[in-house]
Amino acid sequence: MNSLLRSLALSLSFAGFLSAAESAPKAFINGTGPGWRAMTEDDFAAVNCKPDTWTFEKSGLIKCTGKPVGVIRSKKMVTNLELVVQWRHLKHAGNSGVFLWAIPESIKKLEAGKGRLPAGIEVQVLDLGYETNWEKGKGKPSDWFTSHGDVFPTGGARMKAFTPEITYTRKDGSKYTVGKPKSSRSFPTQRLTNGVGKWNHYYIRAINGEVRLWVNGVEVSGGTDCKPATGYLCLESEGSPIEFKGLRIRELP
Repeated sequence: MNSLLRSLALSLSFAGFLSAAESAPKAFINGTGPGWRAMTEDDFAAVNCKPDTWTFEKSGLIKCTGKPVGVIRSKKMVTNLELVVQWRHLKHAGNSGVFLWAIPESIKKLEAGKGRLPAGIEVQVLDLGYETNWEKGKGKPSDWFTSHGDVFPTGGARMKAFTPEITYTRKDGSKYTVGKPKSSRSFPTQRLTNGVGKWNHYYIRAINGEVRLWVNGVEVSGGTDCKPATGYLCLESEGSPIEFKGLRIRELP
């Protein structure tokens, strides 16, 4: 077995896919070990943001103003990878995301001024306030998104969601359902996101067309049969300031 894959198997051997009622040891993979490296400003290319939208500091902190809506992309396309990143929203109800396997043709359209976000697999980065605002405005919980690590295809991309529909139980015992049986959006099995101003940790594994997301140490969502299963990695600016740090990648065979 390849040394990188052997290391991956050992590091993940105790981290199963969890139901909302279960608990297990957390898998805080921090991006250290053979093959891991930091992603810096030199790894990214402009697409459709302004020159001051993104700031990369020497400390590894990445600042995004959120304006305009758009992305930056990796200079090279990636196929099989692991990614770790920490993030925190700086305003209530902030929205952002990490795009995997962004389709080159969609990137070209954005660079030509057509559209705002690419086609690919989005790992959503959403503040708790987004969900709160929805419930206040609609008088009921969201039935199509959460703020806890949804994973879904955008544009012409495709994915078979692990959890296309899920029922959550509130502290008062009441229940509500998010999604539909045939949805391509994967909803998290646990609700673990920290609110505005607090750091969150994502570990993303994307191998052979399958994506899995760990939020703050617990695997919660993902999908398989992703098409495409190669493309650009993108960071998203979507209207609200956000900070990232500890962005590290390990490319796999």
